[in-house]
Amino acid sequence: MSAVKRPLTPSVPRQKRRDVVENDEFAGFARRIIRAHGRRVATGDVEALRDLITLSSVIDDAIGEAVIGLRAFGYSWAEIGSRLGISRQAAQQRWGDKP
Repeated sequence: MSAVKRPLTPSVPRQKRRDVVENDEFAGFARRIIRAHGRRVATGDVEALRDLITLSSVIDDAIGEAVIGLRAFGYSWAEIGSRLGISRQAAQQRWGDKP
């Protein structure tokens, strides 16, 4: 039995892309839930309208967190902007000043 512990950080350089598991299915599930919430409001649940609007800011926050994480993972502003359908400059201006 060895007394030496394995290093906490791997000695090999990290790769940009990691395996994606069920992202399409997960995103589809989220879309269905949000649409169902909209239909519920449309049937007369006026109290839930504010909650539906709040989801918009939650989604914006999630996008920001995702972009910041992708940058930390090594993706360029050009790669991120391309996926979002905006220029690298627009992506950097929107999310570049966040830690």
